[in-house]
Order: sequence, then C-alpha cells, then structure tokens
Amino acid sequence: MIKPISLPELGWKPFFQQQLSLDEWETSHIARVMAQHRSQLTVMTEQGEQHLKIAPSMPAMTVGDWVLLSDDSQFVRALDRSSEFSRKAAGSKVQSQLIAANIDTVFIVCSLNNDFNLNRIERYLALVNEAGVEPVIALTKADCCEEPLEFVRQVQNIDPMLFVEAVNGLDSSSTAVLESWCRAGKTVAFMGSSGAGKSTLINTLQGIEIQQTGAIREDDSKGRHTTTSRSLHVMPSGGLLLDTPGMRELQLADCGQGLEVTFADIGLLARECRFSDCQHDQEPGCAVRAAIESGSLEERRLRNFHKLNREQARNGATLAERRAKDRKFNKLCRSVLTEKRRLKES
Repeated sequence: MIKPISLPELGWKPFFQQQLSLDEWETSHIARVMAQHRSQLTVMTEQGEQHLKIAPSMPAMTVGDWVLLSDDSQFVRALDRSSEFSRKAAGSKVQSQLIAANIDTVFIVCSLNNDFNLNRIERYLALVNEAGVEPVIALTKADCCEEPLEFVRQVQNIDPMLFVEAVNGLDSSSTAVLESWCRAGKTVAFMGSSGAGKSTLINTLQGIEIQQTGAIREDDSKGRHTTTSRSLHVMPSGGLLLDTPGMRELQLADCGQGLEVTFADIGLLARECRFSDCQHDQEPGCAVRAAIESGSLEERRLRNFHKLNREQARNGATLAERRAKDRKFNKLCRSVLTEKRRLKES
C-alpha cells in the first residue's frame, strides 16, 4: 500500500489546475493513475490509494493520467494531458495504443552490449520528441564495457545537445548522475527494449527491488520481458518513476513532428539542396549527399531517417482510415438513435 501524499508530490501542476472549475475543485477528489491492470486502475488521491473499475463508458486511460472522482469514488472525468505517449498497436492491429501520460522526462535505456543500437535510440527519440518531453539517454552496463565513452560519443553524434549518461545499473554511486531529473513532483519514465536493464536501474534508484529482473541471453544480449504492467512508483528523492514493459516492436504513427526534431540536422541540410523535392539519392546538388561524402553525416542516419518516415507515413495513413471509419460509424449510430427517439415521440 502506497502512503498518501500531496497533489504537488504526485506531480500536480498549474496546467491541470486550470482545467478545473471552482465547483469541481471543492466537490471532487483528484486522483492520479498509478497502475493499470486488465479490469481496473490503481489511483492515488491525497486520502490514499484506491481501485477504480474500468467501465466501457470511460475514455481510454493510462498510467500517469489525472482523473476526477466523486465523493463515493466514482469516475467523473479525465483531465487533458500535458504529454502523451502512444504507438501503433503491436501486430497487425490498425489502432493506437496508449503507453503513458503526463511525463516530464524520459530515460531511453540502452545497454552497452551486443544490443546497442543507434537506430533504435533514434526511434525512441522520435516518440519522445513527438510528445514534447525531455529525453535522457541512459547507457547501462557500463561496467561490462571497455570503452563506455566511445558509445557516449556515438550517441551524442545524433545530437550534441542530448543528455547521455553511461552508468552501472547495479551501483547507486554510478546511477546518482540521473537523480537530478528525479526531483520531488517530477515524473520520469523508462523506455527501452527487453534486457536493456530498465528494471535493474529502477531498483537501484529506488533502493529496493520493486521490479523483477532477469538474465539476458548470451548469444544475442537480448532479454525477456520482466516488467509486464505499467506502474508509477514514488522515489526516495520524491520523484515519480514510471516503468513500462520492454517493447520489442515499437512502430511509429502520427509522429511527423517527432521525426523532424530527431532528424533536424538532415532537415537543415535538405534546405540547401538544389531541388525542393530532393530524395537525397542521386540528385545533383544534394546537400545531404554532400554531407555524407564529407563525413559530417552518417549514411546509416540517412537510411534510418527514410525508414522511419516511411513507417510513420504508412501507419499514420492506416490509423487515419480507421478513425474515418469510426467517425462514420458513430455518425450512423447517432442518426439511428435520433430516428428511434423521433418515432417513439411521434
């Protein structure tokens, strides 16, 4: 059972306060979603922890959301989010899946072993930048790497302004460099592939084992999912820590702005190309190709830029089609109900 804490300690900010009427402030109970389960949400109010059964009439919610409850602890409404993370649902489903909400900082966790992958880091960065949240790259298992600073350099080549820290997730003195982002009332999320060391890092920052950890396979440095549900935890520093299940399949959708920010260097170079519709392939006067030839831009980065843009365009189109169909169906349902009421009243 989590001890009750104040709203500011839960991450309450003016952004959320401004959404409440005076009557709602006086009569409703404000709660934050701390954990998400199949049929219920665990929420925290200033009075303590409660469980809220998920009903079909409730909007889709996720860990980090703020909700209003009535005096008898019934759901009233959800508040608008300051940030939202979602992805295309895994598999062939054409729909968006919520990951987390109202996050201040995201630690993108990547281990310094065979699983180190700059393309994957850029993928996560696009997701974080789309949400307008501060990213921090946490490179784990630095104790198992001979030259961790070389990996730091590779990541900072993506963006020199990125915060990148190489840490030993088992050593609290090493992970202390991350604590400045975990101040009281701040909400941080951990994202990364399975086996990246998120759960180990979380346990060390917490000082206790709140997440199960598992060994990785020696042949490919990949791990199994040890975190199976999303949950918020209050840290000794006063911050709120959100862990998400490892995601082997993270497809981008509706992420155009995030990609622009993540690959801003390519965007700036593209402005100097001779042709406005330059595809940066074999066109004459291509500033992007010139940068690659001079060594100031990696060929890998351009390939990943094209790949992620194609992916987000494809998934965004299918999601848009799904939403259009949903709107058409909802409009039909409303017209049928209206006609039924008209016939009943006549």
